[in-house]
Amino acid sequence: MSLEELHLNLRNLACEDYPQLKRLMDAVYDDIGGAWSQHTIDKLIDEFPDGQIIIEDDDKIVGVALTVRVDYDRFSNPHKYDELIGHREIILNEPEGDALYGLDVLIDPAYRGYRLGRRLYEARKDLCRSMNLRAILAGGRIPNYHQHAAEMSPAEYIERVARKEFYDPILSFQLANDFLVKRLLKKYLPEDEKSMGYATLLEWNNILYEPASLVIDTRRTQIRVGAVQWQMREFDSVESVLKQVEFYVDAISDYQSDFAVFPELFNTPLMGLTDQTDQVAAIQFLAGFTERFKSEISRMAVSYNINIVAGSMVEKGADGKLYNVSYLCHRDGSVDRQAKLHITPQERRDWVVEGGDELCVFETDAGRVGILICYDVEFPELPRLLAEQDMDVLIVPFWTDTKNSYLRVRHCAQARAIENECYVVVCGSVGNVPSIENLDIQYAQSSVFSPSDFAFPHDAVLSETTPNTEMVMFSDLDLNKLKLVRAEGAVTNLKDRRLDLYDLRLRDWSWKSGARQEES
Repeated sequence: MSLEELHLNLRNLACEDYPQLKRLMDAVYDDIGGAWSQHTIDKLIDEFPDGQIIIEDDDKIVGVALTVRVDYDRFSNPHKYDELIGHREIILNEPEGDALYGLDVLIDPAYRGYRLGRRLYEARKDLCRSMNLRAILAGGRIPNYHQHAAEMSPAEYIERVARKEFYDPILSFQLANDFLVKRLLKKYLPEDEKSMGYATLLEWNNILYEPASLVIDTRRTQIRVGAVQWQMREFDSVESVLKQVEFYVDAISDYQSDFAVFPELFNTPLMGLTDQTDQVAAIQFLAGFTERFKSEISRMAVSYNINIVAGSMVEKGADGKLYNVSYLCHRDGSVDRQAKLHITPQERRDWVVEGGDELCVFETDAGRVGILICYDVEFPELPRLLAEQDMDVLIVPFWTDTKNSYLRVRHCAQARAIENECYVVVCGSVGNVPSIENLDIQYAQSSVFSPSDFAFPHDAVLSETTPNTEMVMFSDLDLNKLKLVRAEGAVTNLKDRRLDLYDLRLRDWSWKSGARQEES
């Protein structure tokens, strides 16, 4: 049969299809009893029509997938095939079941080699996702086991099929379709002599599954980020800076954004309100405004119903030292804090800024967010530690003066998005303020980066601004795409790490007698 002669169509099984279904099942299952009765099939179609899928070539049925709904907790544990069958050979469908159970997948022998089985498996996965069910379970025969039963156990046979040392027409196919062997089932189908009564319990997890909950409590999976490419300019008062901040928060919230993001040290021009002869005194002066900024921006987050990443500001800690700190002001009124951990030579030399000691992923109503300030993104250990806490979006407020320093941030941020299978938002400032020392020139092109896979843009850049221009950038982020790339991507960086060879940990520190000591 040539490909030109095929006219394939995928649809649901109908009761009038039974004569064709019987011929196909009798041919394929001649060794285990052949076809189900018409009464059984009609009842199955009546109770769960969406689960019965066929492929037809013109009007000829050439592939079938039969499926029921089951209770996951019951059928993910040891069971027998007979437990799916009730009185008068009625297949037991659980209307409120939270998982699918694959009863049969069969392909006309004349149509094998066209990957029709894979097409049916993909249709079943789509059904599982669309119904928000937990998993697909299946009891899989191992029909070639009888050829090896004298020299090995069924468990060893399954392991060697998984290593592709042996081929099994059912198990090899199921493993190639992302199913995992959960356990060995004994006496699953006693009449299956080729499998010696054994079967595998296979499972495919729906990574998009969300347990039933109130809609109002369900975290959204489509989120919008608005980032401000901030123009550094001279300001005559704190009020004028806050007025500019509120203008942008108002504008971004009008576009139903979940986050508004500002750059690193965006309020630094206020240093121009004091004598700059002593840079340490000037930065101490700037730190005196931070508490007010934090309070006012938190008020804006509540008033405009938006989460605000308030770039970063200089904070004077309880220990009297200065820190470069980003605040995440939630729209519920709470405020989280992330200090910059790696301090640049200029910050350390001119401003005597210290590095922080804590690294957190923040739970928001629009995903799990990590914040790294500028230089921190150039250290791959930090984003990896955040990724291990299931971070969805990494936000990087930055401040760079030249294009080469900007490119360090950009290229590292792009690498972090790929390595950690997350979105990365970088947001910087532009403009020139010659009157303020250390603030004379800026270079930025704010951007949103994605993993590099088929579900994302070809260059892994979702959005970017015009370089060195004050503007707002918007980007819509699909958190479900992250789940899919982590589980089923062309490559799966997080899943494929060799944790048998290496690992990464964040030390816990405590302050005792003025000395930093590692906790055991």
